[in-house]
Amino acid sequence: MQLSIPVIYILTIITLIGLHIGLWGIFKKAGKKPWLSLIPFVNIWFWIKVLGRPWWWMLLACFPFISIFMLYMMVWKTIRLYGKTSYLYLIPGTLFFMFYLPYLGFSKKEKYTPLHELPNFKKSNARDWADALIFAVAAAYIIRTFLVEFYAIPTSSMESSLMVGDYLAVNKVQYGARVPNTPLAIPFVHHTIPKTKSVKSFVEWVKLPYLKFPKLSSVKRGDAVVFNYPDGDTVAIERQSESYYAIVREFETMLNPNASQREMKHVLDRYPRETVAYYQAKYPGDYYPGKGRDAVHQEYKIVARPVDKRENYVKRCIAIPGDRLEIVDRQLVINDKPVANPKRVQFSYLVTDPTGVGLSYKRQVKLDINEEDMRKLDPYVTYYSLNNQQREKIEGMGFTVTPIVEKEGNYDPAVMPHDPRYPWNKDFFGPLYIPKKGETVALNDSTIVLYEKIIRNYEKNDLQIRDGKIYINGAETQTYTFKMNYYFMMGDNRHNSADSRFWGFVPEDHVVGKVWFVWLSLDKFKTMSQGKIRWNRMFNSNFNQ
Repeated sequence: MQLSIPVIYILTIITLIGLHIGLWGIFKKAGKKPWLSLIPFVNIWFWIKVLGRPWWWMLLACFPFISIFMLYMMVWKTIRLYGKTSYLYLIPGTLFFMFYLPYLGFSKKEKYTPLHELPNFKKSNARDWADALIFAVAAAYIIRTFLVEFYAIPTSSMESSLMVGDYLAVNKVQYGARVPNTPLAIPFVHHTIPKTKSVKSFVEWVKLPYLKFPKLSSVKRGDAVVFNYPDGDTVAIERQSESYYAIVREFETMLNPNASQREMKHVLDRYPRETVAYYQAKYPGDYYPGKGRDAVHQEYKIVARPVDKRENYVKRCIAIPGDRLEIVDRQLVINDKPVANPKRVQFSYLVTDPTGVGLSYKRQVKLDINEEDMRKLDPYVTYYSLNNQQREKIEGMGFTVTPIVEKEGNYDPAVMPHDPRYPWNKDFFGPLYIPKKGETVALNDSTIVLYEKIIRNYEKNDLQIRDGKIYINGAETQTYTFKMNYYFMMGDNRHNSADSRFWGFVPEDHVVGKVWFVWLSLDKFKTMSQGKIRWNRMFNSNFNQ
């Protein structure tokens, strides 16, 4: 069941009422004035006194997010004051304190005993370890969920600002920590139980709507941001690293005899001809819109994932809500003004050496060129993804370096909105308006393809197009007002990044946090003796514009 916001308010009220009722009875049994339990902050101070704990617990209890851990710690200690030492009482009593504390406070069977009068509870070594583990897991879970989380960079999409093998600390407080959509989940496991392909690590009996704590700042242009992959709402398990929607589009092209040459070329760049022929033979008959989707659902196991369980991506925010974005000949233009590129932005080049010797491995290592961003095309020409500094050094060695740039109007079916009426590609893109909460756009046959995913998938409307007319939630309309803010994210490795140019906007409820610093960096292509640890990148935050 998915809880609506009013239900969340009701549960919050029940929790607060249960807590205050429980403290009223507990204060009374402890010889304190029970009405003190009703005064904010004062009740925390006297609760700490009842527990016999030091004054500095008050500081921790009032510290944002740490207060969540302290609340459960204080409930745990309170239950102990009633002689409950078994986990059969401590764990469920702590989790459901809004019901258990009133029972302890008002039950005549339950006797309060001051801390100094409690009989010694001799713990076994196993119990000591179990207690320590429970509190460590609880503290780490709260820190990871609301304060800071650590991620590793697996791909080169942000080279050479953030490199493969960088381990990131991500600040979740900056943009406002999110409350998990799926709170009932295995701690420290993302969406799938390890060693399995598709066993969920979470349950969806309770799903919370988008809720977050107050933010320190909004997402700004140039911020390196971690977010949940928007296309990850639906996943083909056998091809989890790919966009489900891209796979569907490719199958639609394969099975459509009227697909354009450009669309078919894109598919043949992705699949061998034998594979395309195989699927065409496997799914014969007349084509109909949706035939590719039906084939994908027969070929693969398809699952849906809530927002907080979608894959985590890191990209740079290059446009914020309300911006007008355009890319002209690789140059980013925001609100009709050219924008400076990040210092280490990379593009694709052909490096030609008439001698056929090429760059040596030693030179590539010295230039910090990622092996995944190069491939030899023939004895004399090698493809590289390079930043300006690398390009200048290679030119200084006598090589010819030629930029690879798409032609204007050269339609790329992989680029949003995947419609030939918008002949956009990686280097010539837009203009495109970035949706802002409360702003309204005109909808027609042309503009609907830009925003239909927002309207249908992210903002949960019933969208239908019949006889050239647009219906939202059953009503014909020619406009739409956005309910959320959206962002446009791109990788600094501009020609080797699957980003918003391909799968579209990032909704605000998908934003996880801001990249804080690199705390460890390991070069996957080197051994320890070759300098595997990149010491110069450790505790580095110099990756912003």
